[in-house]
Amino acid sequence: MKRGGALGEDAIANAEAEGLTSIAMLVGIDQNPMLGFILLYLVVSVLNIIVFKLGFARKLPIFKTIIVYFSLLIGSFILTFFAIGLPIAEGLLVAAIVLAIYRFRLHQSKKEELSKE
Repeated sequence: MKRGGALGEDAIANAEAEGLTSIAMLVGIDQNPMLGFILLYLVVSVLNIIVFKLGFARKLPIFKTIIVYFSLLIGSFILTFFAIGLPIAEGLLVAAIVLAIYRFRLHQSKKEELSKE
């Protein structure tokens, strides 16, 4: 039995040795592949939507918005296969953090400009 369980330090440290990314290990894809894949899909989908909203979203009519999000969910399914062995979810997480910081700073600078005028 592994020391620390699926979420322990040993499991995360051995993620590369087993060919799995750290997020794939965290969702337990090595112990329960079906549930782990579904959880990894949810993580990738949520991060994909966050990155899209922070960086690329524009105001669209409702039908076009539905098509865009449906396409994002299909793309997330494909990305989930890659996210098992490649750091897709980790990259999306970093992109979401960078875009959130950018949006926050942009909002602050616009707020300062309005208060100066």
